Amino acid sequence: MDRTVIAYVIYLAVSIALTVWVARTLSRNGRVFLADVLHGDEKLADAVNHLLVVGFYLVNLGFVALYLSGDDTIVDARGVFEALSTKLGVVLLVLGVMHLGNVYVLNRIRRRGLLEREEIPPVRPQGRVAATPGA
Repeated sequence: MDRTVIAYVIYLAVSIALTVWVARTLSRNGRVFLADVLHGDEKLADAVNHLLVVGFYLVNLGFVALYLSGDDTIVDARGVFEALSTKLGVVLLVLGVMHLGNVYVLNRIRRRGLLEREEIPPVRPQGRVAATPGA
């Protein structure tokens, strides 16, 4: 088998495994965060979590597939390692950027919800306080 094909197979196996692991980890640990962002609505949190995981898979696996093709033919073992390190490094960076983007957007939504909760007074005003003279 050609070394280029071997590098492609290793790249696909590692990239897909990393994408699945990151998606499952984010899904499992992000559910609590989503429930807080969505004011305790568990069903909605599960639905949003599932949609985020599907989108995460689509974007990352699409990127992995597009980034598969290489420029040069790999002629030795050193070339295999260099190609794999470059490709996997870029995939890891994309996974990290996707994760940070999701966390940033969800945190903004959470903060907005917290600010809205603080604006609503816990008890309706009961009446007016008379102004004191000279104050």
